[in-house]
Amino acid sequence: MDEKYIYSLHADICKALGNPIRIEAIEILRNGELCFSDILEKVGGLKSTLSQNLSIMVNAGILKVRKDSRCNYYSLTSPKVYKACQLMREVLIYNLEKQNTILSKIKSEL
Repeated sequence: MDEKYIYSLHADICKALGNPIRIEAIEILRNGELCFSDILEKVGGLKSTLSQNLSIMVNAGILKVRKDSRCNYYSLTSPKVYKACQLMREVLIYNLEKQNTILSKIKSEL
């Protein structure tokens, strides 16, 4: 398989994670499967917006959906999805701490 194609697939997964609602949904689903209405209650907003975002993650292979007569149940395809988001959170925290250090230095020089 062509290396460039792998990079493209990787980028597609990253794009599917590039939305605050989607990241929040991953956080909510880290402990297991939930019904659409339960996710909506926690996320808030419009049904159509959440539905679209969950669909994007299902199509990207980040979430799986199990349908029954009462509800669509969503879950992570792998616990590694949540771990990947946690790693990115650590990068965010590192960057914020670095910015805070720079800000503190600038303030002390005033």
